[in-house]
Amino acid sequence: MAFNDNLKQLPRVSHLAALQLLDAADGSLVAIIENKPGQAGSLIIYNHLGQIFGAITVDAASKGLELYAEHVEDARANPGKHPNIERLLQLQETPRTLRVKHIFSTGLE
Repeated sequence: MAFNDNLKQLPRVSHLAALQLLDAADGSLVAIIENKPGQAGSLIIYNHLGQIFGAITVDAASKGLELYAEHVEDARANPGKHPNIERLLQLQETPRTLRVKHIFSTGLE
């Protein structure tokens, strides 16, 4: 399936302002994915992976790359263009675990 079709099958994230990805080994902040244009699709995918796998693991990365569909080849061809996809590709090459911390929307934004 295509990326947009995959997103339609996943849980909504309107209750989230962002996700923080934390290195499971030392707790350091690896990335923040915000609920804003240009990142909302990644927020949906990473949220889903965190729910299904409990963290962003090598197995979660493989599933995430399936969900990103046609954008994976673009990420490979254009380094720096798709950092959230590149992170999953890196996890496959150098396995580690990222914990997902939810930052909930207050509704006051």
